Amino acid sequence: MKKLLLILLCVPLIGFGQITLIPDANFEQRLISFGYDNILDGTVLTAAIDTVAHLEVSYYGISDLTGIEDFTDLTELFCTNNNLTSLDVSQNTALIFLNLTDNQLTSLDVNQNTALTQLWCDQNQLTSIDVSQNTSLTFLRCDWNQLTSLDVSQNTDLIYLYCGWNQLTSLDVSQSTNLTDLNCNDNQLTILDIRNGNNTNMGSIQASNNLNLTCISVDDFQFSLLNWTNPFWFGFDPQHYFSNNCSATAIEEHTTNKELLKITDLLGRETEEKNHLIFYIYDDGTVEKKIILE
Repeated sequence: MKKLLLILLCVPLIGFGQITLIPDANFEQRLISFGYDNILDGTVLTAAIDTVAHLEVSYYGISDLTGIEDFTDLTELFCTNNNLTSLDVSQNTALIFLNLTDNQLTSLDVNQNTALTQLWCDQNQLTSIDVSQNTSLTFLRCDWNQLTSLDVSQNTDLIYLYCGWNQLTSLDVSQSTNLTDLNCNDNQLTILDIRNGNNTNMGSIQASNNLNLTCISVDDFQFSLLNWTNPFWFGFDPQHYFSNNCSATAIEEHTTNKELLKITDLLGRETEEKNHLIFYIYDDGTVEKKIILE
């Protein structure tokens, strides 16, 4: 009986004594400053951190965030301007806001973080990012990485998408029906589809420095042509033009009534020169590519 009583008395002490390893001294020092720990010894009591909801550990020279897995109630994590090369947030399933701007991450797995509404992973070294499971995302910032592709077809709630300064060759945001702000500057785009049914509510589109991109698919090319003219909010290269359906432009000849709006060269300058590739742009959104030889 005495042995049983002793065991029962020890159980809560054992639970309270569970520790989490924190190998990065800079990370632990930040936890000490918050009062979650009091001795710099590479450990912290799990009970002191497992109910923390908000954690700000930016600008502290942290290179290892081991121990974050025991912050099981964490909803917001700000770890910007550190030295992270890897990060495991698979146990932080309550996360809503994750900001990892300006680290050295080469990969990031957020497949278990299905509650995320905001993900900032810009200014890293990511070559890919899978956000197919993050269907609640409204804000995605992944610019200044090394991405060669980006699939946001499952992110139908996206409002803000910043993916500039990557190596993207195509981008389709037609499923993001709430999108109002898009920045895809400085990529290698040849295809850009923004026919999302919400073009009239677009407040900002930046797609400059995509020199191989000519046709941009939009909801209504006439609306885009007339309204997306403010260079501060709407940035396009001279050779860009809008069409209701880029895949139907170019070499197809259309027999429907249409009015020629202008003839431009590859850089978008109006011209009627011969012996060069020129574009006939019509009022129905179609574009014909021609070379008229003398």
